[in-house]
Amino acid sequence: MRRIVLYPVKLLLNALVLVVTLAIIGVVVGVIKLALYEQHTQEEQLESKRAYLANISKLGNQQSEQHPNIVFVLYDDLGYGDFSFTGSRTIDTPNIDSLAQGGTVINQFYSPAPVCTPARFGYLTGRHAERGGLSHVVFPEGHPLDRFLRLRGANVGIPPSEITLADLLQAAGYRTGLVGKWHLGDQPGSRPNDMGFEQFYGALYSNDMKPFALYENEDVVVPAPADQTKLSEHYVEATSRFINANKNAPFFLYLAHNFPHIPLYVRDSKLGRSDAGLYGDVVEELDEGIGQLIDTLKTAGVYDNTLIIITSDNGPWFEGSPGNDRGRKGNTFEGGMHVPFIAHWPTSLCQGCSLDGMASGVDLMPTILDILNLPPPQDRILDGRSLLGYLRGEETTPHEHLYYLSGKVLGVRNERFKYMPRRPLIHSQAGTNFGFGIPQGPWLFDLTNDPNESYDASARYPEEFKRFQQVYESKVEAMQKNPGGWR
Repeated sequence: MRRIVLYPVKLLLNALVLVVTLAIIGVVVGVIKLALYEQHTQEEQLESKRAYLANISKLGNQQSEQHPNIVFVLYDDLGYGDFSFTGSRTIDTPNIDSLAQGGTVINQFYSPAPVCTPARFGYLTGRHAERGGLSHVVFPEGHPLDRFLRLRGANVGIPPSEITLADLLQAAGYRTGLVGKWHLGDQPGSRPNDMGFEQFYGALYSNDMKPFALYENEDVVVPAPADQTKLSEHYVEATSRFINANKNAPFFLYLAHNFPHIPLYVRDSKLGRSDAGLYGDVVEELDEGIGQLIDTLKTAGVYDNTLIIITSDNGPWFEGSPGNDRGRKGNTFEGGMHVPFIAHWPTSLCQGCSLDGMASGVDLMPTILDILNLPPPQDRILDGRSLLGYLRGEETTPHEHLYYLSGKVLGVRNERFKYMPRRPLIHSQAGTNFGFGIPQGPWLFDLTNDPNESYDASARYPEEFKRFQQVYESKVEAMQKNPGGWR
């Protein structure tokens, strides 16, 4: 009897020893993997990048005096409906509206991704973030999710082999500066000064991540926790300093605000002015910053020959308006990626034009190459297309199809229809923290008659449904065969 009783106990103890041993091995392996972690870098493409930029330096400097200045303003989590000119009745944005009225508006413009890091990758490189293994949000070094990404062997910053707009324009004779949020890696090799920006003033990641400090190049100038009520004011001042210091040479300024990403802050003097609460107060202060940007450019005598681009990194999060679109930040319904877009360049672009053709954030790199009459790199695929002729009112959209990516291809659209494959959609019940994915689809939406993506039109348009499935599957296959987009 005693042996019969003890046998299960012995078995249990052996199992416990095995579990503890495996746990210890797992911890040791994890520690080793973290200690030996290295970012994925394509050495061949890094050398090719250097050769390409050396050639651009020869070509670009020959005509640098004729180049326009470029100011790229990117807001964080701002929705399509958050400007007066896009329909807001509660937020007043007169300065942004004036640029829209005197410039070119693209009504069907899409962020490269529905979340922060991959969207910024796409805007700055002209390539989908999946190309650089950066389709996820990155976190400060030491954050549990940063460790998790490293254990997976995932990238935690933009690979040095990627060519950014700052790399390109610096080689072409521009002075390059970033004011605001980076969020493409906080490690050496992936910071702004490593990726073409001569001057950097701002934050390395989102304003809800800690420690939140402000940097000037590699040095902390506003220690954590930075007073975020002064954040927009700091960025306006840094913008003016950069423009005034570089007004006699072509310059590229990437003004990437942390707001209206949460947490939301404004100065006391700006509080309570908007009918949209604190969110609206924040957006209205951002609009005042655009007024100060315009004044600085005019005082410096460079306004007419400056291309100003304004857009958002993705749709709104917990507050903000996606307009009449379905969805919000983080998903590939329209509200997650459909964002406002203004291009204002008085001497060269269509003025007071409103365009309904499709365009994407990955189009910025090819467009600027076209403006400068410079060749694209030959060793890599650029996923975007030049919008220059379109913005001048001379051509239609260069896109037959636009793709929705978030880790993988999750949809495709043309001027009228949008296809989404079968995939889990999160269902949750109000008042609980519980949610789960329910597979739904595939769907075909008729965006002309159903812009809110409320009804599956596949039964009414079976031929279009079949054609879009084929287009979608071809794109999936192409991305799987050549995920890095190298040639």
